[in-house]
Amino acid sequence: MLADILKNPSLTATFDSWGSGRQEQFLGFCTGIRGVKILYDQFFKELFNPSTVPERLELLLSLILGCKVQILNVLPNESSRIAAEDSLLVMDIVVELADGSIANIEVQRIGYAFPGQRCACYMSDLLLRQYKRVKGEQGKTFSYRDIKRVYVIVFMEKSTQAFHRLPKEFIHRGKFSFNTGLNLDIPQEAIFFPLDIFLKNLQNIDISSYHTLEAWLTFLSCDNPTDILRLVDACPEFEPLYQEVYRMCQDTEKMMSIFSEELAIMDKNTVQYMVDEMQDTIDALQNDNNILKNTNSTLQNDNNILKNTNSTLQNEILMLKEKLNQYEKNLCKNNPT
Repeated sequence: MLADILKNPSLTATFDSWGSGRQEQFLGFCTGIRGVKILYDQFFKELFNPSTVPERLELLLSLILGCKVQILNVLPNESSRIAAEDSLLVMDIVVELADGSIANIEVQRIGYAFPGQRCACYMSDLLLRQYKRVKGEQGKTFSYRDIKRVYVIVFMEKSTQAFHRLPKEFIHRGKFSFNTGLNLDIPQEAIFFPLDIFLKNLQNIDISSYHTLEAWLTFLSCDNPTDILRLVDACPEFEPLYQEVYRMCQDTEKMMSIFSEELAIMDKNTVQYMVDEMQDTIDALQNDNNILKNTNSTLQNDNNILKNTNSTLQNEILMLKEKLNQYEKNLCKNNPT
């Protein structure tokens, strides 16, 4: 592998630009010393391509959704995203299932700030796209009962702080419900997978079956050779998938292109993460500043009240002194000797 790189000046220049740590990482997974990250965009799309091997993504979605699903179509991602949001997304696939529902599968290197609000906006966007399409197809016969469920499924390599408040939980399912028990079908569901939390709990997780969600989460998130061997021993069905990945690793030029792209994404993620962290700090400082301003205003009001009280007391003291002087004068008049 290294000999192939050094023979090509262009590849050598790219390799030299990475630094020793990145170089070792690249050679490690290309030679099999270290496992690859299956959630790299190119690896995931190759292994789970819904157009060529739909059965794999169908199985994964069936395990996630708890029912057997069939992929009917791959939909274009027409959602309007700001540039900063695109930089955090590693992979984004939208598929229509046989029952008409829509599932969006995302992979994020670093979880977005405000994941709940963002997810709600994106679910609404998917629902609106479905509404426009179905209403356009059915015209006057359209009924809201024809609107099917939309799912936003998010895999996060590095999750935000909100998820770490639940250090044992790595599957979060959310949908609408009413406190009264009212039964209305609001067809929006979100499912979050904080994979960093999953990895912290991996040693206590049963991965004995290919047909369990935990086994697939292990396949998606683990690049530690020990964990990979444990998975393949327990579930030999994963071995052909790993073989596909390592066949891809034999193409040095393609692998360097994939790795360079992933490094660029990670750099963007780091910048965006730092921006979010700085904004959180700025917001916190602004909040502290507002509290101090309010406290200062309260103290100023208290000070003014004390000044007024002091002035009143001074006036009362002067009045008392005048009364005392008058009393002494009257006392002298009444008692001249």
